[in-house]
Amino acid sequence: MSALLGLRPELQDTCTSLGLMLSVVLLVGLARVVAQQQLHRPVAHAFVLEFLATFQLCCCTHELQLLSEQHPAHPTWTLTLVYFFSLVHGLTLVGTFSNPCGVMMQMMLGGLSPETGAVRLLAQLVSALCSRYCTGALWSLGLTQYHVSERSFACKNPIQVDLSKAVITEAVCSFLFHSALLHFQEVRAKLRIHLLAALITLLVYAGGSLTGAVFNPALALSLHFMCFDEAFPQFFIVYWLAPSLGVCIPEEIPESTALRDKLP
Repeated sequence: MSALLGLRPELQDTCTSLGLMLSVVLLVGLARVVAQQQLHRPVAHAFVLEFLATFQLCCCTHELQLLSEQHPAHPTWTLTLVYFFSLVHGLTLVGTFSNPCGVMMQMMLGGLSPETGAVRLLAQLVSALCSRYCTGALWSLGLTQYHVSERSFACKNPIQVDLSKAVITEAVCSFLFHSALLHFQEVRAKLRIHLLAALITLLVYAGGSLTGAVFNPALALSLHFMCFDEAFPQFFIVYWLAPSLGVCIPEEIPESTALRDKLP
């Protein structure tokens, strides 16, 4: 603690944010272990694990977005964090989707039943809203100079291009990511996680200045909830419809490499 206090205020805030994100990862990991030991009903098991995974993703992304605003002149630092936490999520959230598009893709491929898919989708949406309000409560503690509760309830429109370009950006990002997710299944797990993290970082770099490159409807709902309230048609089309269209392009994959083989 004394070493942290000796740092410049900006570095203190950065270290605090990183510590909060890692704390969320550890707490979610502990909760996942408990859930796997105590929950034996498949529906409850699927709901809780999907809820926890989406909660971790959303909370960490809220904090990452805050860090990117602190260091706008150093995008390399932000992209490094995106890559690092993509690795963390890939390693710790095995067996979950954290993205409604991934659930829909598996339902179309026959890897999930409609009932299980609906449970996972519900868990993701509930978790997205819960993570938003938990983040607001955490920021209200004022642990850093950037932690202000009002930030989480203000609409900061991330769409910097016209509607057609925004739709194309989110649809293409979603298509590329989920196509890679399918075709990397035969790659060794350790290498696959790095490849996907690198792809996510590349997509954020390419599309971040246009739409934020979210390509995840649940995450978009958590990050931009007030914008959905103020401009619902635009945000529904860009952040819900476009990513969903990105996974509707037919994909032919061998049965042995389907993602459902990776689910519990």
